[in-house]
Amino acid sequence: MVRLPTTLLATCGLLFQGVLGALEVNLDDQESIKKAAALVAEDLLTFYHGDEPGWVPGILPGPPPDGDYYWWQGGAMWGALLDYRHTMGNKKYDDIISEALLFQVGPDRDFMPPNWTASMGNDDQAFWAFASLLAAETGFTDPPPDQPQWLALAQAVFNEQTHMDRRVSGGDCDWGLRWQVYSTNNGFDYINTVANACYFNMGARLARYTENTTYGDLAEKTWDLMWRLGYITHDFDVYDGAHLPDCKEINVAKFSYNAAMILQGTAYMYNATGGNSTWKERLDGMTQGIKRVFFPKGIAFEPACEPAVCNSDMESYRGYLHRWMANAVQLAPYLYDEIMPTLRTSAEAAVKQCTGGDNGRMCGFHWTSGQYDGLQGASLQMNVLGALTALIMPSTPAPLTNGTGGTSQGDVNAGQAKTELPTFAPITTGDKAGASIITILVVTGALSAFAWMSID
Repeated sequence: MVRLPTTLLATCGLLFQGVLGALEVNLDDQESIKKAAALVAEDLLTFYHGDEPGWVPGILPGPPPDGDYYWWQGGAMWGALLDYRHTMGNKKYDDIISEALLFQVGPDRDFMPPNWTASMGNDDQAFWAFASLLAAETGFTDPPPDQPQWLALAQAVFNEQTHMDRRVSGGDCDWGLRWQVYSTNNGFDYINTVANACYFNMGARLARYTENTTYGDLAEKTWDLMWRLGYITHDFDVYDGAHLPDCKEINVAKFSYNAAMILQGTAYMYNATGGNSTWKERLDGMTQGIKRVFFPKGIAFEPACEPAVCNSDMESYRGYLHRWMANAVQLAPYLYDEIMPTLRTSAEAAVKQCTGGDNGRMCGFHWTSGQYDGLQGASLQMNVLGALTALIMPSTPAPLTNGTGGTSQGDVNAGQAKTELPTFAPITTGDKAGASIITILVVTGALSAFAWMSID
């Protein structure tokens, strides 16, 4: 992420805001919102190079130290753009979205591409499944028949995360989904909220889309797990997770995307069950908890890190928060007056600080400050895009299902039967010899270049 020196901003950058012009929008005018969102989406994609020669489609530059972003954030960005596309009616980026998603599905059609599999977290994989599900729910153009289909991709991820080789068997943490996929990764013994919330969210959405109650049963089982472990409290605070062996010492950090993910899944369960009173009670509780913790002044705030420093992951959470809260209103319209005024106040603060960069409209992170903070990045553009998208989302039709116009083809048996760490062929003598030759050629070329550059 590009971080501009504060002293430089103070002495020159901020002086030009009046000349360049900030991001201007009338939040009472949908056309004005759409025009502003189009600029934010355009600026967001300046951080993406996957459609350029020599770059990998689908991912943002990274992971650190090679760039600011981890693999999952690519999936998150396509989800943000799919919501934007559907809500604003802008199909400008359809080809790039489709290429990006399909390039990252992997040989088993489950969002486990070999380049990223060894470091895979269940939450990482799920964020790509979220985008795929969103493609199905919003009627995004289906891939050609010989390509993986949006619904089947999400089912593959859900099926693999249902397998016990990714879960805890027995004890106090029984059936908890592990944070990491493989035992070789740090975090394999961490039973965290985000992995289980992702699974809950996918299950709720698959239940509604397919009308298959098995998905809903597994989603409810996951809610019960998070409630039993105390990850969701009786005050509807949402904590980060706990380690094996007993999941007793809970990390009480509160991150907005955990709570918003659970809220969205709860809204899907409320809608899929015809307004079931238990899910309504949970939905109301989650709504109040989120407003109390993450909108202390009516403006989105990340309490676990924002008083200090948030990393690039954490900096992206409030965009999901806005979108998923608005999606909950689509599914439970009675929440409109409870949620939308807060999202409007927060969006107004978000837009106000978009006065940075060479174009005078790049967005920072600290919305409560009322001014641009000198930060730039894809996460920060996603946040404001999500905030603007959320303002219009409740006026658009609810997500599709198989029975209301959804066309994506599913596969209840999609995914691998067992999650296994990828293995690589042993290095042979020929490989070593080839590598030595390449090394000699590279070094020789470099020395020649250095000699040439030293000639006056």
